[in-house]
Amino acid sequence: MKETDRRSFLKIAGTSIGVGALFHFAPALGASQAGGELARMIGGKTGEAPRPFSFVQLSDTHVGFSGAPAPLGTRAFEEAVRTINALPEAPDLILFTGDLTHDSEDAGEHAARMKKFQEIASGLNVKNVKLIPGEHDAGLDGGTLFRNVFGETHYSFDHRGVHFVALDNVSRPKPEVGSEQIAWLKKDLARYDAAAPIVLFTHRPLFDLKPEWEWFTNDGDDVMNAVAPYKNVTVLYGHIHRRQVTPVNGVTHYGANSLIFAMPDPDSGAAKKPLPFDKAHPFANLGVRRVREGGPSVGIEEIELTTREFAGVAGIQQFSKKEMV
Repeated sequence: MKETDRRSFLKIAGTSIGVGALFHFAPALGASQAGGELARMIGGKTGEAPRPFSFVQLSDTHVGFSGAPAPLGTRAFEEAVRTINALPEAPDLILFTGDLTHDSEDAGEHAARMKKFQEIASGLNVKNVKLIPGEHDAGLDGGTLFRNVFGETHYSFDHRGVHFVALDNVSRPKPEVGSEQIAWLKKDLARYDAAAPIVLFTHRPLFDLKPEWEWFTNDGDDVMNAVAPYKNVTVLYGHIHRRQVTPVNGVTHYGANSLIFAMPDPDSGAAKKPLPFDKAHPFANLGVRRVREGGPSVGIEEIELTTREFAGVAGIQQFSKKEMV
């Protein structure tokens, strides 16, 4: 394969739309014979050759939480639904990366909170919605109630040539994925070529972002070792209640803003406590921001990802730029 054909295999662009992140997947295989062969090969593995699409990540709605520092309850979540429904082009998928509800030791109350989450989420015009638990959804009972209401806590699926893998790192007593699930992951990925685009989504970060704040996964390194043979891996996670972009060993990990309250920068030296609520700007630092053409200046961060040579260095190369609209 020519050197030019070994580059620009795919592009994933993430744009802040004020509700987590809107990701665009745009394969750039070109019209070469080698590019066509690669597309057909990936299509044979995933059931569909790579095609452009978009998806949205939302996280940490904490339905059932009330009081300081988040007196708005579910209003940010409801605003997120309205914002997504107002997009000029609907995304194909919505991924919720955990803590859909705030936990309760009263199983009946917790079930009611899950029902409330379903009621709000059902307002989305996008019906292809994928969910994983956070520790508030699954920590008290090992995920039993979550599975009864929403289904399995880990699974995989293919969409337009991309393989998505949902991982559960919250249902066990410790913040870990566990050897059984890692064995399942290896088996799940075994049929894919090393060039196949893979998106992992989970709740806790899979690297040691801030271990003293429990922003880590005990066996995150084992998970990343399992995906190391694959050249085009992206990781999405929640839990930290803030947007975070972290390249680790060639893989870029994306943390998402919450839809309830924000947390400080882990490198700021601040204590681990929610940022204070500002009633003049009730959605500040949350996953909601309306961006209107011709309106006041708002910073929009655009992140474009392209693979490196898929037969060479593993991972995804990241480019970032900030524009004002």
